[in-house]
Amino acid sequence: MNKSHLAVVFSALLLTVACRNTQNDNAKTSASTSDTSASTAPPAPEWAKNATIYEVNTRQFSVEGNFNAVEAQLPRLKEMGVDIVWFMPIYPISQKNKKGSLGSPYAVADFKAVNPAYGTLADFKALVKRAHALGLRVILDWIPNHTGWDHVWVKQHPEWYTRVNGKMIAPIDPKTNKPTDWDDVVDLDYNNPDMRKGMIEAMQYWIKECDIDGYRCDVAGFVPNDFWAELRPQLDKIKTVFMLSEWEDEPDQFKSCFNMNYGWAMHSMMKAVAKGDRTADKIDSLREANQARFPKWYYQMLFTQNHDENTWNGTLDQSFGPAANTFIVLSSTLEGMPLVYNGMESNLNKRLAFFEKDTINWGTYPKAHFFETLLTLKHRNRALWNGPAGGKVVKIPTDRDDKVYAFHRQRDTDRVVVLLNLSAEPQTAQLGGDGYEGMYTEVFSRQPMNLKPNVTIALKPWEYRVLTN
Repeated sequence: MNKSHLAVVFSALLLTVACRNTQNDNAKTSASTSDTSASTAPPAPEWAKNATIYEVNTRQFSVEGNFNAVEAQLPRLKEMGVDIVWFMPIYPISQKNKKGSLGSPYAVADFKAVNPAYGTLADFKALVKRAHALGLRVILDWIPNHTGWDHVWVKQHPEWYTRVNGKMIAPIDPKTNKPTDWDDVVDLDYNNPDMRKGMIEAMQYWIKECDIDGYRCDVAGFVPNDFWAELRPQLDKIKTVFMLSEWEDEPDQFKSCFNMNYGWAMHSMMKAVAKGDRTADKIDSLREANQARFPKWYYQMLFTQNHDENTWNGTLDQSFGPAANTFIVLSSTLEGMPLVYNGMESNLNKRLAFFEKDTINWGTYPKAHFFETLLTLKHRNRALWNGPAGGKVVKIPTDRDDKVYAFHRQRDTDRVVVLLNLSAEPQTAQLGGDGYEGMYTEVFSRQPMNLKPNVTIALKPWEYRVLTN
């Protein structure tokens, strides 16, 4: 589903550092009285505390475009430092009103089946089993707000869909209460308690049948938050799952269900800094706004690319230019979980088609070592762990804060210092503050570096240094 227009809306709001808690006040009124005012975080699997995530588009991942071809690459992903493999929707694609020749993976025809182009259910089970044997976790992309127009529910349960003047409609935007232009899908009615039960049962199916480890939930803010509170314990009865919300504008999702949400505003901020439209110190303003609006245990998925960004807004080079690696480093070392989009380890330099076959050109994985360095550091250094398990970012003030972004993080005896020139010109900056003094090793060059207050550092355009003790 193309959600780039939503990302722009939310990013624009957050870039002004508005700390607005927008409630879902659309026509889908509450059909549950579940309490979402919890003061503690939802359950989380132990393995999530220092996990990293990798997105797979099965259609484009290989020439074969199937599960078996992905399974063959799992050892490589594990070696690169990946922990969670997130699969874009694997379900049959609706043919009615489909877009392009192959249709959108987000227009689902059956929540309890696999796309035959990708293989069989047995193939997917084998993939999950192999992933678990390697120590990887698997989460599925889930589309709870809508289905394709020929989804099995349309005939079996037409009363489960939103109707206007007796007719099923495209999804409703909760901000405007008007239908979107997503004309290849049809809106589900969360006023219907039977539909909610059917949705929960369908999500339980994949955990019971295939032993998956959680979900990435598409446009999660279009679904009432009380449904997420209703859902979460029903999934955790089977196993403690990991839940990712593709949404940023509903802080209470961190109380009702989700372990992590999308860092859309940070993504937009990083692009703005890369293009010279924002100064480096504005990153702090956004971080402070997020800390004020989200619960203390929150963390976000941080990214420079994902399927929406790549297809609709631009490649890594188009979005970040020569600053690309610098912002990958930043998104891998701030509080949050770094995402690697499939193909990034091979310098993916094209926008992958969304409705057609468009295979990734893998080559020799020239950036695999770059990602391995960052992701392995996250595993080993507790300062970089996720949420409360890691260390808080402490800003290192400099005399060039508009161009140089410097910080340190510490958890127990583990410490990381990150120094970034977020400009296209050479910078010489003096470090202030304290608490970071000591001898470090720079993780890319393996060179030692002694840090102390008032030391002066020289950085080339877009240069980065990641130091660990």
